[in-house]
Amino acid sequence: MIGAIVSAIVIGAIVGALARLIVPGKQNMSIGLTLVVGIVAALLGTLIAHIVGLADTRGIDWLEHLLQLVLAVAGVLLVTRMTTGKAGGSGTTPT
Repeated sequence: MIGAIVSAIVIGAIVGALARLIVPGKQNMSIGLTLVVGIVAALLGTLIAHIVGLADTRGIDWLEHLLQLVLAVAGVLLVTRMTTGKAGGSGTTPT
């Protein structure tokens, strides 16, 4: 159980950092939020991979890690869009 938690944190940190590198532009996210997005993506990716049957291989599960990365990129994009929308106000430009 503890090994799974440590593994989720380590893989989440890596996946979250890679996702921020992949997403173009500046993301206004803290390291903690990046870690949370990465951990959630890692856990969801693992769950989906097990349900679909992608994680039943020996060695490194590359498809599972790719799925985790795709989910982390989606998470970074979602968080970036949410935080960008708050600062914009009504979204209209006065003329």
